[in-house]
Amino acid sequence: MVEAILFAATRPLTVAELAARMPEGCDPTEALAGLRRTYAGRGVVLERIGEGHAFRTAPDLSFLMQAETVETRRLSRAATETLAIIAYHQPVTRTEIEEVRGVAVSRGTLDQLIEMGWVRMGRRRMSPGRPATFVVTEVFLDHFGLESARDLPGLAELRAAGLLESRPPAEGLGLPLAGGPGDDDMEPDDPAPVPQELFDDE
Repeated sequence: MVEAILFAATRPLTVAELAARMPEGCDPTEALAGLRRTYAGRGVVLERIGEGHAFRTAPDLSFLMQAETVETRRLSRAATETLAIIAYHQPVTRTEIEEVRGVAVSRGTLDQLIEMGWVRMGRRRMSPGRPATFVVTEVFLDHFGLESARDLPGLAELRAAGLLESRPPAEGLGLPLAGGPGDDDMEPDDPAPVPQELFDDE
């Protein structure tokens, strides 16, 4: 009875909890000692955990239970837009990102992208204030199966994949931010501008 109860339990059970589930007059203490001897050296062992008792995988076989898991993290709309702007306009400053989005970029948004390893700090602009720039990383390229930022899909490819509506982008946001004064000291090979449709509401 003790073996059956512990096998089905979702947490360690105390002697009192075991006794409460068994017929009146039963004392599970001796049964626990017997089970501990029976399972010694087996793949499953009876362990005492605090005041409770539970079946667990034998410590020397724990490596068999290890498995890699993929953590799914959903990007916010702000993070998605910021990432797209960096990918298509790199190297790009925070001010330039805000000019494209039309709203301020929170520090937390950039911190999240950097923490994920998709964005890193680039060289500083040779302009007043020496603003920092942001570029995508090799981790970002590897995640999306890209050899370089030049392989990012263009407007026609995004439409063909059904990711964009079949209408022209709004005027004023089709020009790349890179290429201005001081860009000679930046990362080379600036990609094409980010399509406006990436920021349209669904």
